[in-house]
Amino acid sequence: MEKTNSSVVSEFVLLGLSISQELQFFFFIFFSMLYVVIVIGNLTIIITVASDASLHSPMYFLLGNLSFVDICQMIADLLHEHKTISLSGCISQIFFIHLFTGGEMVILVSMAYDKYVAICKPLHYLIIMNQRTCTVLVIISWAVGLVHTLSQLSFTVNLPFCGPSVVDNFLCDLPRVTKLACLDSFVIEVLIVVNSSVLSLSTFSILVSSYITILVTVWFKSSSAMAKALSTLAAHITVVIFFGLCIFIYMWPFTTYAAGKVLAIFYTVFTPALNPIIYTLRNKDMKTVMRKIAAHYLTPPISEVPLVVSYSLY
Repeated sequence: MEKTNSSVVSEFVLLGLSISQELQFFFFIFFSMLYVVIVIGNLTIIITVASDASLHSPMYFLLGNLSFVDICQMIADLLHEHKTISLSGCISQIFFIHLFTGGEMVILVSMAYDKYVAICKPLHYLIIMNQRTCTVLVIISWAVGLVHTLSQLSFTVNLPFCGPSVVDNFLCDLPRVTKLACLDSFVIEVLIVVNSSVLSLSTFSILVSSYITILVTVWFKSSSAMAKALSTLAAHITVVIFFGLCIFIYMWPFTTYAAGKVLAIFYTVFTPALNPIIYTLRNKDMKTVMRKIAAHYLTPPISEVPLVVSYSLY
């Protein structure tokens, strides 16, 4: 039987998180509010880093780019607000989700490298982590994300879809969309798993190795240095641990268990929320600059402050 690349299906139906109308309405309100808070939080990080010269350092430069990627990720996720999505819209959503996912992984590795240089090679920090290095790291993150998403789509963009067209998720999930193709997609599924696993496991291994190297290096210096390093790396290690949970999505993307949706929620919603919570609320420099910016814009000018005149009775 001759294969054809013509697709009969023109749109997909997204089942969402629940078939209950009441729960769907609750999820819509809850996640919409959460999305707004996350976007505002990450925008606050970007504005804070850009507006104060004291934060113009490699760490905060990479943090600002991470927040930008998370905002883009949230915007891409907004495409799943409707019950149906066109085939081209579904492909576009898959493209942007994997683009930002791959880029975010590399930025996390770049931040780990920044911490490694700052703690293990402090005398050479300004030489190694200069503006050129930071720019190259950001460019590499976008390049890796682009290569990752194009390689993923190359397996599926020409697949024929002739029905069914129901995606059991709240977004266009590449593995579940691939399963709807009108042919045996086992080989393609394996290629997608391998592609995702190579990226996720390699970045996770680099992250874990870098932090182990930092802690081992500091361990031989002094206990006080070890305590200071743990305090400094606490936020980053928390992100790495959470990032490890998200690898399950990449390692087992074709699971039919309901846990797949839960993991997808954690990755698309709660991971972008980590930036404002961990990198801002637990960072003294960021909080100091944010207070200064708030005081500057919320405190009225001196000319607008009412003049209080006291009269003496004597």
